[in-house]
Amino acid sequence: MSQYVNEYGQPVGAPLPEWQPRAWPSYETFNGAYCRLEPLSAERHGRELYAAYAQASDGRDWTYMFAEPFADEAAYLAYASKMENGRDPMHFAVIDLNSGRAVGTLALMRIDATNGALEIGHVAFSPLLKQTRMATEAHYLLMRYAFEQLGYRRYEWKCDSCNHPSRKAAQRLGFQFEGTFRQAVVYKGRSRDTCWFSIIDGEWPQVKQGFERWLAAENFSVEGAQREKLEALRS
Repeated sequence: MSQYVNEYGQPVGAPLPEWQPRAWPSYETFNGAYCRLEPLSAERHGRELYAAYAQASDGRDWTYMFAEPFADEAAYLAYASKMENGRDPMHFAVIDLNSGRAVGTLALMRIDATNGALEIGHVAFSPLLKQTRMATEAHYLLMRYAFEQLGYRRYEWKCDSCNHPSRKAAQRLGFQFEGTFRQAVVYKGRSRDTCWFSIIDGEWPQVKQGFERWLAAENFSVEGAQREKLEALRS
């Protein structure tokens, strides 16, 4: 129960007398130690992204995406052209600093500047990006932007309840499970129950600490194996 009460003795939420709507995110470049995030451009990134996605042996990475696997490069370029320069979602390409090539995308979406909340979504990581330091760092860079530069209060992750890898990834990254919205979406001719996760601003310092400890060079062996898991370093 809330520790705050109004003049009628009713419990109410914590007061926020200084709260002001936050700025809308902007298309910026975010630099990390292993990757760089750039505003998505079909011209600059499209062919590299299609080639990266083509590394997959089948189309299973698109099962829980709203898009289908792309038949050819032209189809992906048309899709990327529609995604670039949007106000919501705002798509970013993940650039591998070693190769200089785009290896995946992710987006800020469902942006609610009035209440300081947004969602990370449209996470399309190719086999060249999945389960790498770059993948974790890409999430860290956008989280840091949302909480520290924009001053948002809430950062969300949502996924199909059947998408167990996505649910596992959310919890690894520090998101807290909030519940399941039943029959929330119809897509690809099927029903979707949607799992909701979030990180709030009061949790960010601990989440940030875990990211920075995990991403540090000393957390990896010469062969690139992690020494400590992200979850342990957040404790």
